[in-house]
Amino acid sequence: METATLHQNYLLSPSPNSSSLLPLPSFSHRSLHFSPFPSSLSLKLVKGGLSSNALQAVSPFRPDAAVSDICSETTELADIDWDSLGFAYVPTDYMYTMKCARGGIFSKGELQRFGNIELNPSAGVLNYGQGLFEGLKAYRKEDGNILLFRPEENALRMKIGAERMCMPSPTVEQFVEAVKATVLANKRWVPPPGKGSLYIRPLLIGTGAVLGVAPAPEYTFLIYVSPVGNYFKEGVAPINLIVEHELHRATPGGTGGVKTIGNYAAVLKAQSIAKAKGYSDVLYLDCVHKKYLEEVSSCNIFVVKDNVISTPAIKGTILPGITRKSVIDVARSQGFQVEERLVVVDELLDADEVFCTGTAVVVSPVGSITYKGKRVSYEEGGFGAVSQQLYTALTRLQMGLTEDKMNWTVGLN
Repeated sequence: METATLHQNYLLSPSPNSSSLLPLPSFSHRSLHFSPFPSSLSLKLVKGGLSSNALQAVSPFRPDAAVSDICSETTELADIDWDSLGFAYVPTDYMYTMKCARGGIFSKGELQRFGNIELNPSAGVLNYGQGLFEGLKAYRKEDGNILLFRPEENALRMKIGAERMCMPSPTVEQFVEAVKATVLANKRWVPPPGKGSLYIRPLLIGTGAVLGVAPAPEYTFLIYVSPVGNYFKEGVAPINLIVEHELHRATPGGTGGVKTIGNYAAVLKAQSIAKAKGYSDVLYLDCVHKKYLEEVSSCNIFVVKDNVISTPAIKGTILPGITRKSVIDVARSQGFQVEERLVVVDELLDADEVFCTGTAVVVSPVGSITYKGKRVSYEEGGFGAVSQQLYTALTRLQMGLTEDKMNWTVGLN
């Protein structure tokens, strides 16, 4: 068995039911253990950081091959139509998993071939919805290098959500390093510059068997990725929302402020009805007074009036979006007044602009909002001046087209 030096407590191995393997990644300054036979191939990493030039290809079928001989195998892009990307699932090469017993700590994560996972029918996530997810993106720069956007913020949000859901969670360092490893293992799926991004979906789920209502005895942290384009079919054209005043997304004291999986199942009914009527999505009101804006199904909402930007304050029923937080910081850095407060639904009637923010949508202009049968239209055919300025500033930063004075991006060279 051949060995080189590695520095991370991860394990890379093929799925046991994989009939064929793509070239497995190699990490500089890490120890690679493999045999000439694919069935016994594994990559073990011991504690340390990911190198800036980590992940080049080492073929399991060529254990004697030099990295430089086959590096080109991983730099080639996947053979798909990059111009037709939407926001839909596209299977990629590798996923990351790491397990933890209740009361324990996560350790010994592994990259393995992407595929189905097995769950006990009595798993906590299946029976009682004990699960969280995150969403972030990787972008390919013009020079071919890859950027992540604020991954430590997703790690922190998962930790907060895990505490609310009685689950252990990876450390911020474990989360970020796992994201890096997963993206680099799927590097060929990061779209070319300007063609989209690699959407990264970390999951934290109760996989241990439990019959009575109680926290699961075991948990799995899993990351998979998929190349994506625009979230809404309209692309960056204005979307059309309808205000929902009977069904509600979240309640005070509930889980609306964390990214638990059940929050999204709760919006499906209203969203399906709205889309059947031709709307893009649903804007929810608070469930107590039924007059204060909360959020859209999967993104936060902003209202612009006289160059003052207002957005609902985070008070436990609204997800603290990372794009929301970033847009607020960018807007203030550009001299805008931003107010986080209670926003009454009637303010939509005379707003100058309305826009949504989220990892999937980034910044999406709202063309119209319908409330109790009354439709209010905003910018026709595109962004308003404020949302366009914020969209441009944020996306240029995410894609590495402008200097990152915020220190938000993480480079994977």
